[in-house]
Amino acid sequence: MTTQIVDSVFLGALEGLTEFIPVSSTGHLLLAGHFLGFDSTGKAFEVLIQLGAILAVMGVYAARLVQLVRGLRHDPKEMRFLITLIVAFLPAAIIGLLTHDYIKAVLFESPRLIATSLLIGGVVLLVVDRLPITPRLHQADALPLRVALGIGLAQCLALVPGVSRSGSTIVGALLLGTDRRTAAEFSFFLSMPTMLAAFGLDMWKNRHALDASMASDIAIGFVVAFIVALIVVRWFLGYITAHGFRLFGWWRIIVGGGALLALYAGF
Repeated sequence: MTTQIVDSVFLGALEGLTEFIPVSSTGHLLLAGHFLGFDSTGKAFEVLIQLGAILAVMGVYAARLVQLVRGLRHDPKEMRFLITLIVAFLPAAIIGLLTHDYIKAVLFESPRLIATSLLIGGVVLLVVDRLPITPRLHQADALPLRVALGIGLAQCLALVPGVSRSGSTIVGALLLGTDRRTAAEFSFFLSMPTMLAAFGLDMWKNRHALDASMASDIAIGFVVAFIVALIVVRWFLGYITAHGFRLFGWWRIIVGGGALLALYAGF
């Protein structure tokens, strides 16, 4: 029982740490669960503790969300911002709904695929971070619809565990002309409907598998994920504005490469 609690705390902290930085929280959780021998029915724990991270980012942007809701009736800018979020959200929502069972049954069960995705994604981050792109878009709430759609299509890549939802959307936004801070902020806003939809779908799919013991593990992971994510979201924007994504690229390469070596060694 004590080991289960320690694992839940560790995995909750890992979720909060990695959800909003471009290193793939799902990939880290699945690999950590594999090496720890931690398993949950339908990988429910790994997905459901994301609610803690969702609430953390909603808490950080609570004032902006209230402004958005209040302005929908009389401010065209707020309505347009909502439409851009919907446009960006729909591609992954539709494809994710259609492929959910395959992703959970096949892709989530392939540690080698996850580690490889981490490794490749790290190389992509390092390359994109060095590209001589001149940003022309500097407001997360005023992106053109075509840019929002492009970011939404990029988010679909994150349906493969290890790719990273934040990583794919940030890279997509950068390539489409946003600055680093704008890319990260739009990724944060897009994470809210995306993660809430994923949480709701998994909650429904696993409603019969959840029992009292799993609920306590999820509750522990949820609280820890919330606290850690709250800290990380506040720190991340300032860091990437000043330093870029090099740290996260190397992070992915080290974790992905190390995991592949461990897997091929029989762990």
